[in-house]
Amino acid sequence: MRITIINQFYTPDISPTAHLAASLAEHRVRKPHKDELRIISSAGGYVPQSGAVEESMFDNPRIHRLWTPNLGKSSTLKRCIDYGVFYFSAAMTSLTMPRQDVIISLTTPPFIAWTAVLHQFLHPWTRLILWNMDCYPELAERSGKLDENGWAARIMRRMNRMLFRRMERIVCLDQAMANLLNEHYASPDKPLPTTIIPNWEAAAFFPRASLKPNPKREAWSGVEEHRLAGRFVVLYLGNAGYGHEFDTALAAAAMLNNEPVTFLFVGGGSRWEEIERGVEERGLKNVVLHGYVPKDMTRLVMQSADCALITLRDRILGVMSPSKLHSNLAMGLPIVYIGPETSNVDEAIRTYDCGISVRHGQAAEAAAYIRSLMNDETKKAAAREKARAAFDAAFCDTVTLKKFDDVIAGKIDA
Repeated sequence: MRITIINQFYTPDISPTAHLAASLAEHRVRKPHKDELRIISSAGGYVPQSGAVEESMFDNPRIHRLWTPNLGKSSTLKRCIDYGVFYFSAAMTSLTMPRQDVIISLTTPPFIAWTAVLHQFLHPWTRLILWNMDCYPELAERSGKLDENGWAARIMRRMNRMLFRRMERIVCLDQAMANLLNEHYASPDKPLPTTIIPNWEAAAFFPRASLKPNPKREAWSGVEEHRLAGRFVVLYLGNAGYGHEFDTALAAAAMLNNEPVTFLFVGGGSRWEEIERGVEERGLKNVVLHGYVPKDMTRLVMQSADCALITLRDRILGVMSPSKLHSNLAMGLPIVYIGPETSNVDEAIRTYDCGISVRHGQAAEAAAYIRSLMNDETKKAAAREKARAAFDAAFCDTVTLKKFDDVIAGKIDA
């Protein structure tokens, strides 16, 4: 089977979608029938230092790394220029490559799946799958970047309706996302062909042995740099963007300011400066901010933590799904989730009892849970085991990739 995956980022880029796309591609080429895989991605990076390499000449997967200016995300204009160049190059690649059996399009940049539609115009038997990581224009609207009733939003919604009619299957990250798409774009008499597959991590990258204390294990350099030894570490790892909220987390940190607890933020994003201001305004001494680390370093960072922080703004429910859940569960980190009910994180916590789910403003509840784990080793050990059990049951590649195989095979009940 000839399969193409389209996404702006691909390994060795650090973005979560880059590694998810690579996980799926590598899984398919390892199968006995050995699909012929193509990857259409950008030569630029999610952040400048993670830029990729030149176009790959390997036979399988064949990776097309298309040039973009790589202007970064500091302004909407720069981001749109990068997107525009990638749209054009991806469209030309899609039109000129041999007929594909299946094209799987992600949503970075938004509407990149239209380049797959161009291929389908030339090859009508090509099947199209949308792997929906974010919802546009809804994300831009709810982040205050786009007027919900403006002409741009109306055009984007019309493009979605036309696009979704051409998709054989739409893979959503949680039920809230599937509900939102159906509410906005389904016909009155026909729901969209959605399938729920949560994001995942490779079980081999997070072996269960890594959960056990081992004084000989390599340590992250930040443990010494930020004086984390002997502290109870609450880790926020990854992007701090428009979909996240940190007031409640910082309020909880303030309640624990005089206790041996450190809130460790590792990453970056549009709300990074907001976190820095919040720390300064509250006079917090127990919050550390550290920049992005390479993907192969994330496991060491998580080994230094005792629990993980995940946040989601109420207005973003269904529009995006936090990508931090699965890796933290893989490392056996109990989750402190601050956000709306019915998200994928809230559902995981309720199903597997692997943390606490609180609403915005419930800082006292979050602080009390953190304190309880810090003061009760038995409770912390049980919570870590439940977190890893949740990963093994629902968020590891051995489970999710089988579901994706069913989608690619065209199974109606996938």
